Amino acid sequence: MVYRYASFWWRSGNAHGLHSPFVFNLYCFIIHHNGHFLAYDKVEALREKLLQDQTELAVTDFGAGSHTQNTRKRKVADIARTAAKPARLGQLLFRLANHFQPATVLELGTSLGLTTGYLGLAREKANLYTLEGCPAIAAQARRNMQYLGLQNVRLVEGNMDQTLPQTLEQIEQLDFVFFDGNHRLEPTLRYFDLCLPKAHEGSVFIFDDIYWSAEMAQAWQKIKQHPQVLLTVDLFYMGLVFFRTNQPKQHFTLRF
Repeated sequence: MVYRYASFWWRSGNAHGLHSPFVFNLYCFIIHHNGHFLAYDKVEALREKLLQDQTELAVTDFGAGSHTQNTRKRKVADIARTAAKPARLGQLLFRLANHFQPATVLELGTSLGLTTGYLGLAREKANLYTLEGCPAIAAQARRNMQYLGLQNVRLVEGNMDQTLPQTLEQIEQLDFVFFDGNHRLEPTLRYFDLCLPKAHEGSVFIFDDIYWSAEMAQAWQKIKQHPQVLLTVDLFYMGLVFFRTNQPKQHFTLRF
């Protein structure tokens, strides 16, 4: 990971030299926005609560490193500390959703629901679908959604290989998708291909942990090469994908 970040840093840039007005505005005023939203306080208060929670959950893992289902006990506090997205990235997702104002949001990988909270509070009128494989974590996430007062979240429980196609049948188009459900090459590309027919000119697809492993880095490169993908922004921690047809294909690597 250190080598990948060093390589990224060498290739990356900042606002200087950005000739795309769309990317310049996105980078300067959304990605690097340093103001404060009240929603941040609500989600971070929940995070602090979870970090103190010693309740043990029977965690069923369908994700990276789990070619077969396996269950083990984990404390809520440990999941909040190691699996939940840090505040900085959750707040970036909030700003992106707040900026693009999607009507339909899909999150692949709920975990405890902290990023779900950021997305839901950014767009309280949106239809937000979030998919979680583990029943015990899904139950905890539902409690967390109640704590945040979110009414617009539909949490779909079960193995994503089955629940994603079923959920997509209910959705006419996808405006905003956060891919955080499986950090392996084949599932990442398969989920991308499943979602792609629902994308449109204004859709935003966001891929988490694009350098988490060699497989994820490979998946990111394949996604960038897809003919329908016309603009990407590589922030190392996340990759942003756009389908804007009014410009030539461009890829940006920017520091965050």
